[in-house]
Amino acid sequence: MAKISKRMKSATEGLNREAVHTIADAVDHLVKNSKVKFDETVEIAMNLNVDPRHADQMVRGVVNLPNGTGKSVKVVVFARDAKAEEAKKAGADLVGAEDLAEQIKKGEVDFDRCIATPDMMAVVGQLGKVLGPKGLMPNPKLGTVTMDVAKAVADSKGGQVEFRAEKAGVVHSGVGKISFGADKLKENVNAFISAIMKAKPTGAKGKYVESIAITSTMGPGLKVELSDLAQ
Repeated sequence: MAKISKRMKSATEGLNREAVHTIADAVDHLVKNSKVKFDETVEIAMNLNVDPRHADQMVRGVVNLPNGTGKSVKVVVFARDAKAEEAKKAGADLVGAEDLAEQIKKGEVDFDRCIATPDMMAVVGQLGKVLGPKGLMPNPKLGTVTMDVAKAVADSKGGQVEFRAEKAGVVHSGVGKISFGADKLKENVNAFISAIMKAKPTGAKGKYVESIAITSTMGPGLKVELSDLAQ
């Protein structure tokens, strides 16, 4: 049996790990019981009753967290001329065309979000084997293939996160930092859950959300009640 650290014992002292909490209570517990010296990330995981192998059961989209993620997001943009300048002014970390594609092919660029204008998709399409497995391929449905590159960059930098159901039907994401405080974290958690509910696919039958858990980097996983979800 794995040995439980003193830190984890302290974090779970008096806590019923099988209990189901409201979002407010779960977030409050994580914030009040964070004892580490770094700013922990708060994460949410939702187990959905879907099979992403079927197109009509895929859950995918974006959500703008009202208080951001607390994470620095590196954004690259494929654009030319005026749109390239627009992306640079908006704060994109790297902007280019064929030259940027070559850098990415060689593994010279590390980034979190890839945006492209529609006319650049012929160039970006050649990077499918590199970007696809990482979930970084620009997609018009996610707002990352667009002529409004300034807004796309601002959204990416300002707290927009992508979500996608994994093979087992689980969707998870970071929703902020412990330093945000309980109120801002609750707002972010509610925004994320709301986005998942709105993204319910046509092929989902019966109970859509099986379970929800909220945790922090070094904290316990806390089950969240589902009674308030309209499924």
